[in-house]
Amino acid sequence: MTSLRGFLESARAELPAPALVRWASIFFSLSVLTLLVSLFVAQLFLGLAGFACTLHVVRTRSLPEFPQVKLPLALFCLFSVISVFWAENPAVGGFVVRKLVLFSILLMAVNLVISARHLKFLYQGLFVESGVVGALAAFQFVMQYHAAERLHPGQIYIYMRGDRIHGLMGHWMNFGGQQMLVSLALFAFLLLDRHMTTGLSPVRGITVPRDAASESGRQFTRGKIWWWLILVMIATSVVLNFSRGIWLGSFIACIYLVGRWRARWLWVLPVLLMVGYWISPDLIRRRIDSVKHPSTDPSLAIRFEMWQVGLRMIQSHPLVGVGPNNIPETYTLYLPPGKSPIVGYREHLHDDYLQLAAERGLPCLAAWLWLIVAFAHQALRIRRKLMRDPSTVDSVWVAEAAFSCVLAFATEGIFEFNFGTSPVLMVFLFIVTTPFVVERASERLKGSSQEEKS
Repeated sequence: MTSLRGFLESARAELPAPALVRWASIFFSLSVLTLLVSLFVAQLFLGLAGFACTLHVVRTRSLPEFPQVKLPLALFCLFSVISVFWAENPAVGGFVVRKLVLFSILLMAVNLVISARHLKFLYQGLFVESGVVGALAAFQFVMQYHAAERLHPGQIYIYMRGDRIHGLMGHWMNFGGQQMLVSLALFAFLLLDRHMTTGLSPVRGITVPRDAASESGRQFTRGKIWWWLILVMIATSVVLNFSRGIWLGSFIACIYLVGRWRARWLWVLPVLLMVGYWISPDLIRRRIDSVKHPSTDPSLAIRFEMWQVGLRMIQSHPLVGVGPNNIPETYTLYLPPGKSPIVGYREHLHDDYLQLAAERGLPCLAAWLWLIVAFAHQALRIRRKLMRDPSTVDSVWVAEAAFSCVLAFATEGIFEFNFGTSPVLMVFLFIVTTPFVVERASERLKGSSQEEKS
């Protein structure tokens, strides 16, 4: 009871003083902590946080801080709205305009996550939830496999490919994208958080007694093992998700993180990849081998058709596209004459780059690329800044997590419209904003220290 009371008092001390901002911070924290559980609940808490923030701004007439990506984000939103007016069917494009409100996550994360400790609590909450959801997904996989074995003997792979694990999300791509991003953040935490790599947070001028250091080391070892077990569970769910674009995005990001940790260990990754391939179950190997024969894989064949259709859309409407959410409305108009579309899911083009250019125009694609590059550039800038200060070097992993997630997100986006799925987009926006949170928290801490000295 005492420890719980102490934790609650400590958490309360971390919250902002103004009542509206305090409630907004609580609601936003709850939104982050429910991202992997329920999209409806996460967006509900996000709306409540936004409402409380708006009331505070109106009352105090104080403008919140905004991450240094304002111009590319503003241009992306502007071109997205403009494309609606030239859409083949403007009515269905309105949903995209409403969806732009999700970018308020950038604003709220910077202003409502008020300390590095608060941020670490949110991240660790996401890690634990992702591990639990990963365990649930593994159970789903076992149940689906037994059902396929009983109902579709000899066609287990085809059945498992078409009905994949989805955790608590409604679709396997939403689940897989979320798990990919959270697993990379946890991997960065384990490899690059100095506390996790040393077991003790070194403080200059303080001598730690040998007994205390030994006890702390034992606690650290136990904690680290648990985090690695959680990572293994999340990674297993990513593998069992059967999404090749997610596998590729995760591998590219892991190359970056291992290179930042110990560059000399990069040779281990291809070795692990080859060993993993040979010892993996037949279902996994068949999923990998399907890339060698795209004509026999319906999901690859339909992608080639979609990409050709997308290029024709861009040629016909280079400035404003065919309109947001108008891809299925106009798809057959851009097929070669006399050709029938391949049977399959055609609500989008399964490619971020072609999708945005085809439905919103090349200027909108350029603004989006600028935004993605800006996220990556700012993560590296903040990383360098944190590395120069001994008091903030422990938070470098946050910037590395953000940059690795940008790499994975952009890579997977070649094969999937992950930017268009709200569950994945919300996790992505939170993670890429967290370096700004650390930067602002460190500046606030330095300012209070200078005030105390003066």
